[in-house]
Amino acid sequence: MPSREPAPNAAQLTSPAYRLAALDQDFLLSSPMRGVRFMLEFSKVDEALAAWGVRSTLVVFGSARISESGPGKPGEWYAAARAFGTLASQRGGAIRTADRMRDNVIATGGGPGIMEAANRGAADVGAPSIGFNISLPHEQGPNAYSTPELTFRFHYFAMRKMHLAMRASALVVFPGGFGTLDELFEILTLRQTDKSPRIPVVLFDEAYWRSILNFDALVAAGMADAADLEIFRFAETAEQIWSELLACGLPVAGEGPRPVGPR
Repeated sequence: MPSREPAPNAAQLTSPAYRLAALDQDFLLSSPMRGVRFMLEFSKVDEALAAWGVRSTLVVFGSARISESGPGKPGEWYAAARAFGTLASQRGGAIRTADRMRDNVIATGGGPGIMEAANRGAADVGAPSIGFNISLPHEQGPNAYSTPELTFRFHYFAMRKMHLAMRASALVVFPGGFGTLDELFEILTLRQTDKSPRIPVVLFDEAYWRSILNFDALVAAGMADAADLEIFRFAETAEQIWSELLACGLPVAGEGPRPVGPR
C-alpha cells in the first residue's frame, strides 16, 4: 500500500501564515485590520450604488416599532411613509432618467416600521429603493421591500451613517425614538456647521416633535440661533412633505444633485 505519511511541508501548507491574506478571515477580522474593514464597507456599497446609477437619495428615518396595523397615530404614520415612498419615487427620478442615472432614490435603515413603509411605497410603483441595515446584538432582518441588490448590511454605525448622508438630497424624519433622534441630529449638526450641503429636512407630525423636543428652549438658552430652527420644516401629509422639499430646493428628475465640496 502507498505510504499515507503527511507531506514533509504539511505544517507549512496548513499554517495560517500561508493563507492568502484576502482569504484569511481570522486576519481580516483582527483588530489591526479595522481600517481595512471600514474601507471594504464603504467600497462594496459604493460600487453597488454606482452600478445601479444611484446619483442621489431621499433618506427616510423613523421608528422600527411602528406597524401597518397599529392603532391611531402609528398606523397613520406608516401609511404616510408608504404614500411618500410612492410619490417621491414617481416624481423624483428614481426610475432611470434620460442620462440613465437615478435621483432621489428612497433610502432607509432597511428594517421594519417606518423604514419598511417607505421602501414598500417605492416597491408599489416598481421603483428601486435602498436598505442600509446594521448588525445588532438583537438581530433584525431586512424588510421585504427594499431592492435585494440594494439591501446592504453594515457592522460599523459610522460607515452606515456616512452612506446615508453622502448622497442625500433631502432628509424626511417620521416619529421615532433614540435611533431616529441620533440620525436626525447627525444631519442637523452637519447642516448647522455647513459640513454638508444645505439639503431640505422635513419632520413629519409637528405635534409629535414639539412634544418631545423643545426647539425654542434651545434658542432661549442661547444654545442655538433662531436661524438654526429654519434648517428644518414640518409636514402633516405625504403631499405636504413633497411640497416642502420642493420649496426648499430639492433637485428633481434630471437635474442632478447640487455641486458640493469634498465630503
